[in-house]
Amino acid sequence: MHLSPSTTTEPSNPVSQQLEKPLLEVESCLNLLGEALLRRDTPAIEQHSAQLHQALAQAIASFSEAARSGNVPASLRNRLVQAGGRVAAQRESLARATAALDRAIDVLMPSESSGLYSALGKSERKSSLGGAIQA
Repeated sequence: MHLSPSTTTEPSNPVSQQLEKPLLEVESCLNLLGEALLRRDTPAIEQHSAQLHQALAQAIASFSEAARSGNVPASLRNRLVQAGGRVAAQRESLARATAALDRAIDVLMPSESSGLYSALGKSERKSSLGGAIQA
């Protein structure tokens, strides 16, 4: 949930207007990325991730500049913090999905050094221990 500029209780000033634009862009990118994630649309995920990265960089630069002069309105600061939380949640969700995919791939395609017989018939474990026992 985000507040629109008209629902904030703070007066509209030039700094607020400068910060509002990059923050709206971040929020828009987050929404688009979230929708693409739900659809599992890989090209859209890549596109919106790149756009989000650029939007976040611009927003952080704008907010950092405004913070140096002490002119960051609390409502905009809170919205930026909420956006950061959404980014962290999406990142965590992607990390879990990636880990699950990696586990599924490992089950379907185990590595060759499983301690079982190899294509040559010898146990991989025996040969890794030096292979001193041979029949």
